[in-house]
Amino acid sequence: MKSIFKILIAVTAISSMVLSSCSYLDVDTYFEDTFRQDSIFNSTKNAEGYLWNTPKDFPDPGAIWGNSWNLGQMASDEITSKWRTGEFSGISFTVGEINSRNVPGSMNIWYKMYRVIRRCNTMLANVEQVGDMSTREKQVYEGYVHFLRGYAYYHLLMNWGPCLIVGDEVIPNSESAEYYNKERSTYDESVDYICNEFQLAAQTLPTAAQQSISLSDRPTKGAALALIARLRLYQASPLFNGGDAARRSFGNWTRKSDGAYYVNQEYDARRWAIAAAAAKAVINMDYYQLYTVDADPQNPYPLAPNVPTAPFPNGAGGIDPLHSYHNMFNGEGIIQTNKEFIWAMTSSNVSSYTRHSFPVYFGGWGGMAVPQRVVDCYLMADGRSIQNASDEYPYDADLTNTIGGSGKTLGSYVLKANVPKMYDNREARFYASIGFPGAVWQMNSASQDASYSNEQFWFSHDDVSGVTGAGNNINDYNVSGYSPIKYIHPDDSWASGKGNVKSAFVTNPKPFPIIRYAEVLLEYVEALNNVEGSETVELFDAISNEMVEVTITRDVAEMANYFNMIRYRAGLPGATEAQLSSKEEFQKVIMNERQIELFNEGYRVFDTRRWGIYLDEDANSSNWRGLNVDRDRTNTNNNEGFFDIVTINTQNIRDRIASPEMVLLPIPHDELLKVPAIDQNPGWDR
Repeated sequence: MKSIFKILIAVTAISSMVLSSCSYLDVDTYFEDTFRQDSIFNSTKNAEGYLWNTPKDFPDPGAIWGNSWNLGQMASDEITSKWRTGEFSGISFTVGEINSRNVPGSMNIWYKMYRVIRRCNTMLANVEQVGDMSTREKQVYEGYVHFLRGYAYYHLLMNWGPCLIVGDEVIPNSESAEYYNKERSTYDESVDYICNEFQLAAQTLPTAAQQSISLSDRPTKGAALALIARLRLYQASPLFNGGDAARRSFGNWTRKSDGAYYVNQEYDARRWAIAAAAAKAVINMDYYQLYTVDADPQNPYPLAPNVPTAPFPNGAGGIDPLHSYHNMFNGEGIIQTNKEFIWAMTSSNVSSYTRHSFPVYFGGWGGMAVPQRVVDCYLMADGRSIQNASDEYPYDADLTNTIGGSGKTLGSYVLKANVPKMYDNREARFYASIGFPGAVWQMNSASQDASYSNEQFWFSHDDVSGVTGAGNNINDYNVSGYSPIKYIHPDDSWASGKGNVKSAFVTNPKPFPIIRYAEVLLEYVEALNNVEGSETVELFDAISNEMVEVTITRDVAEMANYFNMIRYRAGLPGATEAQLSSKEEFQKVIMNERQIELFNEGYRVFDTRRWGIYLDEDANSSNWRGLNVDRDRTNTNNNEGFFDIVTINTQNIRDRIASPEMVLLPIPHDELLKVPAIDQNPGWDR
């Protein structure tokens, strides 16, 4: 234990002397500019500096909207806009404008990831030369290197699928072209290799409890194990495990040398048990927990009568569901002490892209829009769907019917009387995530001018939050009537320079959760739900650092235990016995829960693909509906009709396509020229 802390203290000291900060990604080019490679491994100081300079090539994990490193949110079915510029390459992808010769720069991280891999191979080949580094310190050093190498391949896998794996070799520059001409591994071979890298890392990396709080953005044992769990779940899913989607997208794609399918075409039920064991390894660390905020005894958030009130996590007692969820993302919580964050970092992208939710009139760019499909996924306060709402918590699809009276309060959240009943009686995560017509945007930091704080945004044509307020900014308005607010704090305002407002304040820093515990719980439950019979598989024990055999079954009580924790945190009842008893029914529940719980965190674009629903639903016009924002909320201008639900009338939606090759990016043409043996992803030109 002491040796682990010793190396961390050493790294902290080196960071203060050598690097611009101790942040995992915020590094300078000290070693690139100053040191020759033969000097790097002369001392621990130099070797550590080289190690922590390597992550500069990784993209900001929070870049999931504009200039995204992967397909990102704008390529998912969660968010759209009228923008069609190079900044929003996800939209360009959905309308068929990207090919192998124009992969956008932010997405084209191929070269950078192989640069990371080469540096990692260099470190593994030379770390034994470091004379003043102890054996234990070298083990920890190698653990970080294995993590970085696995993480580089992870980025390649997420964008392009099957990887070109170079192993431990430090590829020289002096060999003939044929030396570098290698084929890709299959998807399964790639996942196995990456998971092995993370497992090697997990054997020596510190746990979150052991890691210094000043280094909280560095990967830990838990991060390595959680990434394994994510990859094993993907590997078990239909797109990569012999489902219809696998046959539609990859059925004719084989490796030239041996005819092996790049993506598995035969269903392997055992993979679900392997995925469940990988997720359980994280749970068994007995460290991570769902983030909660204590209830305000003077102003508690109201719970439906069917919600258990036992103390959390056995019920929703003692917590505020709205703030327990929202404060994780809006900057109110403390990233370093949040035990739900298995791995998280502050992200300038998260802060800056909140501006795209604020209307132009209020200093924003106004164009981030959520379709009605997402809004309809959120449950009622008693856990029922809108299609099966109860008399006690009814759902009213007629948007002209309003709450009335003096409105209502949900703890600290205010619903005004003129808000449509469609948005009443909904679960807490809805109010934390969706800016709907009539919602109050507090913007407390703009309180010097009352007209720029505590305003209702309607997003209708005649409202300053809609087309009228956008003025000459013809693309900068909300095209559905719904805005993502998950990362927006009540104090956040972009209204600097408007009226008498002296300056804007945006809560900072805002975290981006690369991996959080709720994801792992949902992975575990989904994997268990799909286990057939009984399977004996290996599980990594984080205490002994060894693999142990465990028997995995579709344990309904186990599924309910971990699934219901997420529901209780949201102030909802748990899953019903009827839902849990049916594999097919509960899979639908899980899929909907991921849509809600993980909304706007970058998962959806991968979920729809791995589940095999992308090809049938992504470009379906029924998924792309919203309020008629070209119409007024009143009949003052003889242009009434805002409250009609219509298909979103933008070129981006009309042009949207979904075809089998679009489950992966095309490998850039320039990279294919370098290695002719590499097969292009199916459906894309070389």
